[in-house]
Amino acid sequence: MKILHYSVVVCHKLVISMSTSTTEGEILTIRQVADYLKVTERTIYRLAAAKKIPAFKVGGTWRFSRADIDSWIKQQSMEALDQGRDEEDQAKSQLNDGERK
Repeated sequence: MKILHYSVVVCHKLVISMSTSTTEGEILTIRQVADYLKVTERTIYRLAAAKKIPAFKVGGTWRFSRADIDSWIKQQSMEALDQGRDEEDQAKSQLNDGERK
């Protein structure tokens, strides 16, 4: 009996430990990702189907790792910054070319 009781306590602590862990390993649904990114569920479905957002299927339904989504957001932000800098450099170059003529 004591061993069985001890096992129940260990399992209870494991459940508590898992529920209080960070969101790093959290798996999200389409609805949760849509809410998180403030877009429609259809937008997330299209991005996932086009492989433009990190996703995987479980039993035919899309799932998303929160850590992967957070990394993807950072990557998108960096690419937008880089693109903005490139466009600014190109505009300056065109302005300088116009002044030389």
